[in-house]
This record gives sequence, C-alpha cells and structure tokens, in this order.
Amino acid sequence: MKPKGGLGRGLAALLPTATTQLREVDIDLITPNPRQPREQQDPELLAELAESIRQHGVLQPLIVAEVPGPAGAPPTYQLIAGERRWQAARLAGLTRVPVVVKDATDRQQLLWALIENLQRADLSPLEEAAAFRQLVEEFGLTQEQIAEQVARSRPAVANALRLLRLPPAVKALLARGLLSAGHARALLAVEDEVQLVALAQRAATEGWTVRRLEREVRRPARPPRLPAEPESEWRALAGRLRELLGTRVDLARGRRGGRLVIHFSSEEQLTALLDRLGWQEPAAREYTWPEGGGTPLPGQPS
Repeated sequence: MKPKGGLGRGLAALLPTATTQLREVDIDLITPNPRQPREQQDPELLAELAESIRQHGVLQPLIVAEVPGPAGAPPTYQLIAGERRWQAARLAGLTRVPVVVKDATDRQQLLWALIENLQRADLSPLEEAAAFRQLVEEFGLTQEQIAEQVARSRPAVANALRLLRLPPAVKALLARGLLSAGHARALLAVEDEVQLVALAQRAATEGWTVRRLEREVRRPARPPRLPAEPESEWRALAGRLRELLGTRVDLARGRRGGRLVIHFSSEEQLTALLDRLGWQEPAAREYTWPEGGGTPLPGQPS
C-alpha cells in the first residue's frame, strides 16, 4: 500500500535528472498555467518565499512547456509547475529564472500541477476537489486512476469530490478556513439544506471540533418552534370573541399556553353564554337531607 503523501507516478517525470538541460529565460516570457488548481496564494507565505529568493535565488527550477511564437519571435513558456516560485521571483525583482522545458499534453500539465501543489504547498480541500473533478470530466480518469497518480486511496478521492455538493454558503466557510474538510464531510450526512447551513455556521462561529459536529449531526432533529403570534393578532382575536359572545373577554398568552377569561354580570347573561357555548344541563338528581340539616345525600328520596 502506498503511503499517503507519496510522490505518485506522475511527479517522477517532473524531477530533474542528471541529463536534464536547465535554461534561464526572461521571467516575462513565462505565462501561468490556465489549469492551475490553486486559486489563491497566501500573501504572507509568498512574501517569505520572495525574501528567501532575494537571498539565495531560485534553488529549484520551474517546469514549463515551450509555446512556439510567431515567425521570427522568441517562444514563450507556459508554467506546468512552480507558480509560487514564479510569483515570488517576480516579487523579489528577478528578471530571469531557471527552467526545465518539458513536452506535456494538457492532461499531463494538469496532473503535474496538481501533484506539485499536493507535495509542496497543500491545496485547499475545494481546490483539490475541483482539480479531481477536472481530471474526471475533461480527461476521463476514474477515481482509481486519480488515486494511483496522486498516491491517495480511492475513498479519499471520492470524499474530496463529494465536497463539491455542499451549498455555496458552506463552501465559503471551507474556503476561508473556518471549517476543515473533516467538518465538511460530517455535514454531508445532513439531507436538509437549511439545517446543514445552520449547523455549518454554528460550527464555524463557535469553533466546534469535528467530533462535536458529528454528534450534532446525529442528534434527532427537533420540531421547529412556531413563532409567537404578534400582540396585535391576539388583541384582534379577543375583539372577535367579544363580538361573538356579547361580553368582555380577556385573552393572554403565557410561556406555555395562555388564559381565556369570559366575564358575565348576571345569572341571565351566564345562562345565555352557556347556551352560545353549547352547554347542556346535566340530568337532575334527587337528594335526601339528613336529620338536623347538612349536606344532602345523593341517590335517596328526599
């Protein structure tokens, strides 16, 4: 089994050998690789590399492909690998840089750029996933073939590709480094997109570990709380009850339930209210009064 982080078969073709011919070319003749997987460079790391280049020069040559120019014009060179070194060299003020020229197909350029970044300056999870998808869609590589080339397991490649299914809001948190790839994989188990985004935002804001997020994902979903009715709607409902019953009605809502109070001013009004509410008088019962008075006893003739 290949160790994680190995060079992979594709990178061997990039490494200079004893017979490699190095060149120095004008830095302005080099153009970036349009298939470069890395979308962003850390400005601080780039500045550190530029300072190192000012002191020691470019210690490792850039890998480029030669692009023939029009008749009589010098060729240009498209980067295959080494974009960070190229940008840092420009930042350091160099006008010429060492290169190794390689003949490479589009697929080789993308693959080498991916491998070079994986080994020397890790891609973000989304950049890596986008590069894998490009190899699948544009060049027809299977997940097994990609895994072999970049020295990863097939499940690792599959998990990386699954990150591209995340909602844009979650991808933004992942791109900013507020969530890790482990967080993102845990969130993929959530089917409801609203709940997924809410969990992602809480995890980023509160600094949850991956394990804590996994526990929250497994927690049974709670039924959503109904929003409290606006006070104006409660007053309107009390008013409709007053009109219906023809008397004063107090309606109040508490933390759990509420209170409905119907007022009456006479026995006649109470009887009318009971009729409106569908009240039925229970059957009459006979009572026997004990000797000397007191509470009547039910069930015996009076």
